[in-house]
Amino acid sequence: MTARRIVSIWFPYFPIQRWRRRQLRKYKQAEPADQTPMVLAREATHGRVVHDCNAAAVAAGISRGSRITDMRAILPDLRVEDAACAADAADLAMLSFWVRRWCPWAQSDGADGLLLDCTGSDHLHGGEEAMLREMTRAFAAMGLTARLAIAPTIGTAWALARHGGHKRFICEEADAARHLAPLPVPALRLDGATVLLLKRLGLKSIGALMDVPREALIRRFRRIEAPSANPVLRLDQALGRHKELLVSEDIAPPLRALRKLAEPIGHLDGLSQILRDLAVDLCALLEREGRGARGLVFTAYRVDGGVLQCDVRTGRANRDPAHLTALFDGKLDRFDPGFGIEAAALEAVDSEVLAAAQDDLTGKTRDDMAFTGLIDRLVARLGIGAVLKPVRQGSHIPERGELWAPAAIENAGSLSAVQRRTTTPLRMLQRPEEAEVIHAVPDGPPARFRWRYKLHDVARSQGPERIAPEWWRENSRARLRDYYHVEDSEGRRFWLYREGLMDDGRGGNPQWFVHGLDA
Repeated sequence: MTARRIVSIWFPYFPIQRWRRRQLRKYKQAEPADQTPMVLAREATHGRVVHDCNAAAVAAGISRGSRITDMRAILPDLRVEDAACAADAADLAMLSFWVRRWCPWAQSDGADGLLLDCTGSDHLHGGEEAMLREMTRAFAAMGLTARLAIAPTIGTAWALARHGGHKRFICEEADAARHLAPLPVPALRLDGATVLLLKRLGLKSIGALMDVPREALIRRFRRIEAPSANPVLRLDQALGRHKELLVSEDIAPPLRALRKLAEPIGHLDGLSQILRDLAVDLCALLEREGRGARGLVFTAYRVDGGVLQCDVRTGRANRDPAHLTALFDGKLDRFDPGFGIEAAALEAVDSEVLAAAQDDLTGKTRDDMAFTGLIDRLVARLGIGAVLKPVRQGSHIPERGELWAPAAIENAGSLSAVQRRTTTPLRMLQRPEEAEVIHAVPDGPPARFRWRYKLHDVARSQGPERIAPEWWRENSRARLRDYYHVEDSEGRRFWLYREGLMDDGRGGNPQWFVHGLDA
């Protein structure tokens, strides 16, 4: 039986290096590596603390977990950026799948590490030493510093990667106890309280802990079930006396329907029939999984090795074969079958959970489903950026209250008729336009106004509707608005507002703006 081999990968500077990588993607230029002391901060119980820091900050005496206010007192020029813990966790989860190029079993290890079960896989990469060198080069190309160790157990590999003192460490089964002995007790993955207790007992290294009679340790920690607080259990796991499982997250199989043709086809009519058949097969698969397609990719494989692709999206999860097939109308006309197409596939690259839906008592499809189908067909014909919907934003200022987003994207909810401001005009200008207003009463409705070089006499008005400034995002000089619906003598209707009040202490005289048109 092949001995078990575990690879532990530790990224000692993962948060700061991933932050630099995201900055490079965002601004197309790399941040200076370590010239300026810089830290990433996160929220803690008693304020913001240092989440990670660069080499210049470490050289200045800053360490993880320190309070930002204390570190600024030591180093006034310290640069502080917000840590992105959620993005770091997502990046680490992505890496846990990416490293499966070396072995099929991998999982995340805390917030800055990975674990791989490479048993029987190292010979595919030239042996363990060659595999570790290849891993180091691959991570360095991604801007990551990695410490790696191979050992027969998870506990030993973890300890050697973080406390072994080498960039790459290979430990054979017979040498595990010898390599663990000089390491400090935190290398056993114990919590801070347990480490402090062992140090008070004079047990500062794993070797000192192994020299203590086992029965005495068991009596002292027999009632503790948490592995991080039980040094006996952690020691047994590291030495292989107690098995520890490496749980690798399964990769969900693709939702794909594939047809291989007995004879290559060279005409588009046959390809359309294949697409209809694939849609039926894929929808049956989606129904078994209880899901509906949101994004589809149709791929045709030519006999000469060429690959033809086109994709569509749906406004909501769908598994109706006829509807999904109709979304590809006109897209296959651009395909060049060449010497013939020998295989085709239809894959749901994006899907959502979709419960069974029932038609109404008359047997007709619900109106909302029909409307969604219409939106999908328009998007398929005109493009995703040509069909838009209003999306509510977190603001009561009219020009900030909503924006237009692609209708096929459901990340932000559309603005329903109930949510709309009932006084909003039929058409709102992209930007308010200044108007010259004459009013009979100060702080009253307008009596006459000039807008776009044309004079309008106000026949009737309605208002005001007062909107206060958003103090949390605007400066202290922001002024309130009073909105009026007015109709001029020719029957045209406008939506105007007065910005500010006389003697409000936030500027000069009030200004008037036209913000929308009613008719």
